[in-house]
Amino acid sequence: MALPLVYDPRYHTWDSWTSLMCEAYAAQQLAMNTPEEGWKDWASGLKAIDIFVNEGIPGPYIYENWYDWAQALVGAVNQSTEETAT
Repeated sequence: MALPLVYDPRYHTWDSWTSLMCEAYAAQQLAMNTPEEGWKDWASGLKAIDIFVNEGIPGPYIYENWYDWAQALVGAVNQSTEETAT
């Protein structure tokens, strides 16, 4: 089973973090160069990628900013990775 790759958003701007995520999931054709104001729509697109669908990752609409959502995303993926390892 493939594990999702999520970059830690610490020390990144919106643009640099999304560039890394778009590169990691290039086959899914995530929108590139999305303005930060559109982060919730972009995050919804990421959440819809098949590798994330069953991971229970948080939806973006309960967060005020992209960074808090990205931190929650990292936590959710790490938690599911730990559960898979046991």
